[in-house]
Amino acid sequence: MEKTATMTMELALLLTLSTLWGASYTFIKIGVETIPPLTLVAARTLVAGVLLLAIISWRGLKLPRDRKTWTYFLFQACLNSVLPFTLIAWAERTTDAGLAAILNSTTPIFAFLITALVTRHEALTGRKLFGVSAGLAGTALVIGLGALGTLGQGLWAQLAIVAATICYAGAAVFGRNFRGLDPMMPAAGSLLAGAVILIPISIVIDAPWKLSPSLDSIFALLALAVFSTALAFVIYFRLVQTLGSVGATAQAYLRVPIGVAIGVVFLGETLSSTAGLGLACIMASVIAMTLPARARVRQAIQSMPPST
Repeated sequence: MEKTATMTMELALLLTLSTLWGASYTFIKIGVETIPPLTLVAARTLVAGVLLLAIISWRGLKLPRDRKTWTYFLFQACLNSVLPFTLIAWAERTTDAGLAAILNSTTPIFAFLITALVTRHEALTGRKLFGVSAGLAGTALVIGLGALGTLGQGLWAQLAIVAATICYAGAAVFGRNFRGLDPMMPAAGSLLAGAVILIPISIVIDAPWKLSPSLDSIFALLALAVFSTALAFVIYFRLVQTLGSVGATAQAYLRVPIGVAIGVVFLGETLSSTAGLGLACIMASVIAMTLPARARVRQAIQSMPPST
């Protein structure tokens, strides 16, 4: 019973993270209509980082102060926010949403390859390999294979999304260095470090004080910062500790049907004829990539510092 409850909690968090990041594509699309990508990302990281810092202070905690931890925060910021956020925001100005979702959903593949070929810190079973393959196939089926017809058009934007995906995979693997820390610490630390990098660049390139963003873009930015970044990063760093690098990236597949559902409900889009089969593949993928982690989930949760 305890095992089932523990795993159910982690899968619920994985679904929540997928929803938050699935919605981020819509927020970004609305935001970049009147806010340049660099300024959007700089504001996103700053607002999210400051919000988490306030919550940490409210809980009576303090961020680590040693140089080694902040070096890790800085490196994580480059992999998990500075580079991928900017690349995706820039690419979404011209790239079809369906194709972008397919390209960005390949994070588990790169995480699997990095783990298998470089770090080798997790056992890579045939079940996980099946999960990676089934998830990619399911993603293509949910979006509709017709979306692949635009592959190669707008090549630089598509390569930017692939580069962002590789960054996310590297971030998932590197995130294991924060094991034992409250998940809010690396979330806040990496976002604040990212803001320190991005704000000066934004000031020089975009001169944000001259911008006149629409209310829709401002609200999209706030939703992106508060929900799809601050809250999402806290959940993400917990899942890296409990489900492992490859398991945590399973959200890349889950957010595809969620993103499609958001488009159907709010934008009047239609489902592909293969969506049902694709969703079945995705669910099989998520189960295959996360169920082997039961023992480590309990161990990781027990090693987390108690909340105060």
